Amino acid sequence: MFKLAINGVEKTVKSHPGDILTWPIVNKAMDEAILEVLRAGNMSGTDITRRFEREYADWHGMTYGLGCNNGTAALHCAMYGIGIGQGDEIICPSITYWASCMPVLSLGGKIVFADIDPETLCIDPDDMERRITPRTKAVVVVHYCGRPADMDRIMPIARKHNLKVIEDVSHAHGAIYKGKMVGTFGDVAGFSLMSSKSFAIGEGGIMLTNDKETYDRAVILGHYERHTEITTEYLKAGAGLPWGGYKYRMHQMSSAVGLEQLKKYPAEIAEIDKAMNYFWDLLEGVSGVRPHRPAQGSDISMGGWYHPLAHYRPEELGGLSVTRFCEALEAEGVPSRPGCNEALHRHPLFSTIDVYNQGKPINAMETSFGRQEDMSLPVAEGIQSRIFTVPWFKHYSSDVIEEYAAAMRKVVMNYEELLSDDHGNPEGSGGWSLSFKS
Repeated sequence: MFKLAINGVEKTVKSHPGDILTWPIVNKAMDEAILEVLRAGNMSGTDITRRFEREYADWHGMTYGLGCNNGTAALHCAMYGIGIGQGDEIICPSITYWASCMPVLSLGGKIVFADIDPETLCIDPDDMERRITPRTKAVVVVHYCGRPADMDRIMPIARKHNLKVIEDVSHAHGAIYKGKMVGTFGDVAGFSLMSSKSFAIGEGGIMLTNDKETYDRAVILGHYERHTEITTEYLKAGAGLPWGGYKYRMHQMSSAVGLEQLKKYPAEIAEIDKAMNYFWDLLEGVSGVRPHRPAQGSDISMGGWYHPLAHYRPEELGGLSVTRFCEALEAEGVPSRPGCNEALHRHPLFSTIDVYNQGKPINAMETSFGRQEDMSLPVAEGIQSRIFTVPWFKHYSSDVIEEYAAAMRKVVMNYEELLSDDHGNPEGSGGWSLSFKS
């Protein structure tokens, strides 16, 4: 007799989730803050944004914050801020959103992709070090899907080779690595604050640094209206026009929302953390699935758990594909998708496309490993069959969470029902962003 909903049996998740999966959490103070900006006609000013920058930087214990219109702009400012230019290389994990690295191309730099650690899904420090050349200027450390990277290993390698460290904290707002907030380890950090992120202000980004020259360079790149703040002497003569020709000012309705988010986000982190850890604690010891979270009891945390993932072990479930596993979860009432970001080094943009009519691909280069498009990053290339998404619980409701956990346990316990009509994983089951292909 069949036991799984995908075969016609009643699904496990029967409760309406209510607002347990709803994001962002909007309150009256946010509504009023937006209306105040709107009614004052103050959308394009900088006074509210400067307050937000100061408070966001203070939250991290950092000296300077620079609000931008999105996270991509914040990372672009970070790259220009530390002096990346023509011929410089940055090292970036292949599994990430494209904005972690692509802004460097407009600066004349190149991207060298590195493999990821199979557990954290963040950059593999050993592979990162192998890819350093005399042209390497910086490494981009992405705290992927809320999981902090191994900063204890990354920072000594970077300092040994005199490399700048850019932290992309777009997935990990408020996450802690061994007692210190991510975004405070490197030379500069960029954060996306768009509406799906765990610190959501509508649309926006912010750059943090402790270095005034880095801050001044970021200002002169795309914040022309703030050039009076620049104190770095060699930049002053060029003030008045944005050096990059960019306009990266943050919209003040977004910064007003950000100020309100700062008041309530720590409490939201605490509740999300309680809910997500409860879900995974209920599944402790279940075959085939593992949480993408630090070891319990460690001094590493997931912040707001943006886009939570699970590790999948098909060898423990008779070789069942993650695609079929997720189809069964969906039938039980658990929203789930296989895969994560596709490996960027496999996209033709980085190997065959001549973006700027230069007569060669935009990222063409020879490395000590040969042509980039021919290199192998085995973990990044194989991760799609070993990862899937799980519900992102924003509130702690034990009864509802227990239903979702029971549904996953049920699929695991009855996986043999799925083997006979398992067609495997399709080619390219992830996506270039975290909004996956249908």
